[in-house]
Amino acid sequence: MSAVIESALNGIQFGLMLFLLAAGLTLVFGIMDMINLAHGSLYMFGAYLTAALVEPTGSFLLAMLVAMLATAAIGMLLEMTVLRTLYQRDHLSQVLATFALILIGNEAVRMIWGPQPRRLALPELFSGPVDLGAGIQYPSYRLLVIAVGLAVALLLYLVVARTRVGMWVRAGASNREMATVMGVDIKRLFTLVFGLGALLCAVAGALLGPLLSVQVGMGESILILAFVVVVIGGIGSIRGALAGSLMVGMVDTVGRTLVPDALGTVFSPSVASNLGPTLASILIYVLMAAVLFWKPQGLFPARG
Repeated sequence: MSAVIESALNGIQFGLMLFLLAAGLTLVFGIMDMINLAHGSLYMFGAYLTAALVEPTGSFLLAMLVAMLATAAIGMLLEMTVLRTLYQRDHLSQVLATFALILIGNEAVRMIWGPQPRRLALPELFSGPVDLGAGIQYPSYRLLVIAVGLAVALLLYLVVARTRVGMWVRAGASNREMATVMGVDIKRLFTLVFGLGALLCAVAGALLGPLLSVQVGMGESILILAFVVVVIGGIGSIRGALAGSLMVGMVDTVGRTLVPDALGTVFSPSVASNLGPTLASILIYVLMAAVLFWKPQGLFPARG
């Protein structure tokens, strides 16, 4: 029972980190109609900048804040110089151009910080476990990640749902042409949204850095899951991104715990340990197919 609870908490934590990536991705896709494969590279930049700044600043929090601002600035500069020229192009051109940005970003990181993975240590204050009762010891840092993820989700909801800027974002996601006619500065809105998405990527990269390896190309694998979340939740929908992220996080994490155990009752332990993680990964795409069969536009499409 304790293993299931721990897996569920891990799924929530992973899902909330996916939300930070998917929220910016779904806004960029929903408002700009832009497929940005380089979104994962911003996540990588956030992790590397945090790892590089922890030692000179002596503070994980300060390093994370500087990395967030620097990554947001990189994202806004990227939007104004490169991506702005792709808005009128078809999706194939956008995919090819942003894939090139992935290669450029990976080589830039390799030249600046070298090819070897970097170690990002846990903050000392959150290096120990927390007693949750019933004999469950859970890492305090993972609880911190869950708390930050929930706080960012709430803050993002309030910004999108309760502020004038959020009204512009929702209008742009629902009908870009009408928003332009009503006086919304679309160019400035695009830059702002892209900067916000890059900042959220940096938060995810900084928080997942101590749990995962900070290495070149780390954004590509998690980007695939972020796109799955966007498809499940609905393009342009923050609410859909949160729901999809939690679903994917739970299915991935809990599946990796339960599926091998279930297979172990039928097959040998070696077969179950090899086959279980593969089947657990497939469950994510089965979930996506089931949602699309039921609701082809996703759970909460902005243009529904």
